Amino acid sequence: MENAMFPLSMARPGEKVRIATVRAGASMQERLLSMGINVDDVVKVEQLQGRGAVVISKDEQKYGLGGGMAQKIFVVKEQ
Repeated sequence: MENAMFPLSMARPGEKVRIATVRAGASMQERLLSMGINVDDVVKVEQLQGRGAVVISKDEQKYGLGGGMAQKIFVVKEQ
């Protein structure tokens, strides 16, 4: 099952993943866009925190995402 989608909250620290889709409403999608996070971006998982929260990095910037948000962002492993 190569390149299967899974929630960002299930990624491992140190893993690089590509954002495949965001299964959320318009307000969350707008929030991600305002942070500079888009579908097809490659991000690195820096650390996992309690309740599915995750810290990711993109272009030398770090972003903290809550567990609810990370559950709605589906990613694939980047080769």
